[in-house]
Amino acid sequence: MYLTRLTLLDHPDLRAIVQQLGDAYREHQMLWRLFDPAPDAGRDFLYRRDVHLGRPRYFILSRRPPVNPLGLWRIDPPKPFAPKLQAGQKLAFLLRANPVVRRSRERHDVVMDCKKRIGWSSMPAEQRPALPKLIRVSGLRWLQRQARDHGFRFRPAQVRVDGYRQHRTRRGSRAIHFSTLDFTGILSVTDPELFRKALLQGIGPAKAFGCGLLLVRRL
Repeated sequence: MYLTRLTLLDHPDLRAIVQQLGDAYREHQMLWRLFDPAPDAGRDFLYRRDVHLGRPRYFILSRRPPVNPLGLWRIDPPKPFAPKLQAGQKLAFLLRANPVVRRSRERHDVVMDCKKRIGWSSMPAEQRPALPKLIRVSGLRWLQRQARDHGFRFRPAQVRVDGYRQHRTRRGSRAIHFSTLDFTGILSVTDPELFRKALLQGIGPAKAFGCGLLLVRRL
């Protein structure tokens, strides 16, 4: 596996390119072009987008090092990614995720699900819990479930939950809706093998749209 940082270069059509990258499906298509095409290849990379000096920047974890066929990117030298982990190890982490809960075999955004369960829409405005608090509570509840399944634990006081966004895009005639939350904090590894799998495969759904990549660093 390789971990690579990419930054969008100056280009005569920079504004149009940035606009395309603002659409989750088009962004996914553009990033897929960074890898040698193979007719039967499935997606074999995870990515996270942020903004650096006003333009998109990406961290990509992939089985193949990216290429730059269109000359749009500054690609830092890919770094081999083979983490050495041990039980009890503490790591700082970043995670942009699509936190969902299943109700009647369907996935629901955890924030909207929490609103529905407490009757948010019918509550008088003065009785509604503050939205940041609701986001934090529902996000941490989801992250606790992921921690149990993926070999880590954390203290809620050491994790920040913010950046809640709802995304809408299209794939042809199909409408795609998903939401994201950003988690930042400190975790402890409880099961190195499970945690390694989480690092390599990502956490949660919507991985094709920039969710699930768990970035960590030693403290």
